[in-house]
Amino acid sequence: MTVTRIHNEDWGFETNCFVCEPRNDQGLRIPFFHDDERDLVVADFTLSAAFSGAPTLVHGGVTLAVLDEAMAWACIAIAHRWAVTTETTTRFAKPVLVDKPYRVEARVIAGDDAMLTTSGVVLDHKGQVRAE
Repeated sequence: MTVTRIHNEDWGFETNCFVCEPRNDQGLRIPFFHDDERDLVVADFTLSAAFSGAPTLVHGGVTLAVLDEAMAWACIAIAHRWAVTTETTTRFAKPVLVDKPYRVEARVIAGDDAMLTTSGVVLDHKGQVRAE
């Protein structure tokens, strides 16, 4: 198994991405990795109360941003294509809590010349789905 850190510069672009850019002091600064054996993109993260929506809960929009970023990286790292989100649906199964560890995983599940379809999931430390 090879798990490789994904960097924006490796793909020929600079960004100030809210989710992944380590130099964005206002962002989440989540590092993403490509697991080429499992053919997915993963990231482990813990978000502080600075990203809460309600006391002790990560804002749903921030959770969605993490999922969206993971799926975007899946398009780049797995399908070797740049893509933007045209439609998204998210099911929040359980709250994502501030100051707790989570993992996001994303993969490409279908694609043709015009469109890629991706899926993503946020898991807690027990592997339970929090959002997908």
